[in-house]
Amino acid sequence: MRDIRIAAAQFENKDGDKEYNLSAIERLTKKAVNQGAEVVSFHEACIPGYTFIRDLNKEQMLELSETLDGSSVRRLIEMAGDFGVHILAGLLERDKEDRIYNTYVCVNGKSVVAHFRKLHAFINPHLTNGNEYCVFDLDGVKCGILICFDNNIIENVRCTTMLGAEVIFMPHVTGCLPSPMPGRGIIDPELWDNRHADPVRLRQEFDGPKGRGWLLKWLPARAYDNGIYAVFTNPVGIDGNQVRNGNSMIIDPYGEIMSECRELGDDVVTSLCSTDKIDKSSGKRYLKARRPELFGKLTELPAAPPVIDSGWGIVKEEE
Repeated sequence: MRDIRIAAAQFENKDGDKEYNLSAIERLTKKAVNQGAEVVSFHEACIPGYTFIRDLNKEQMLELSETLDGSSVRRLIEMAGDFGVHILAGLLERDKEDRIYNTYVCVNGKSVVAHFRKLHAFINPHLTNGNEYCVFDLDGVKCGILICFDNNIIENVRCTTMLGAEVIFMPHVTGCLPSPMPGRGIIDPELWDNRHADPVRLRQEFDGPKGRGWLLKWLPARAYDNGIYAVFTNPVGIDGNQVRNGNSMIIDPYGEIMSECRELGDDVVTSLCSTDKIDKSSGKRYLKARRPELFGKLTELPAAPPVIDSGWGIVKEEE
């Protein structure tokens, strides 16, 4: 790995308004480049928007989706060329058989460098799960991608690391969701609407167990346990009919937050990721200490098909 300066962004996307969302991506990419970023990462499904798609039928999903050579990806490539950076962003991808995927792409100024299809897609029944990990070279840095719920399955992060990833991009749409966990739950949209007059109450909600407090229960552990850089991105503000807390951040291989979006609105932060932390991390030592002969239980086929339970009212059973 070489030293590389990576940016994590957050913004309030507009449901189904690709033009607005792409303009926000362009605006924040410019800001990140002014901070010295070589790579700029945005959240899950940031081009079309996310939570509102739970109510769409197949025809509406097809209309919202695009191929990897569609207009939105071409626009990203154009932006990457204009700014001289790599851009990572999410869309709904449609293949030749009209299967629809929650997909995340990395582009440079010439083409798509990598794309990844979410392994555990659940928000809409017309989404198809991806079936492959993704590790790719980004100008001398080995990178991986896992989308939102994929990161909650700890084996996915470990496998992506073992395939060579030094940096894992973790685009999300999460936080402030219904949950049985103590202290968690949704945020009153009125607090978001009143954020300029009363930022303290919204900040308390964002930083508490509904948002940042929940993230810090598990997110730094993914970086620490595997000795990788984790680039977490998340929208902020109204998403569908709910509020998201943002807190996009970059976490180092020690599990420490290097930089974090703290604005109650659109924001971008940048960090220098270097190889020395990976080499010295506990996660690297743990990987070398593994005893795979004891891990047979992990690869046993379950008696029943997998069940993807979002924890906030959406359950998808695989056939």
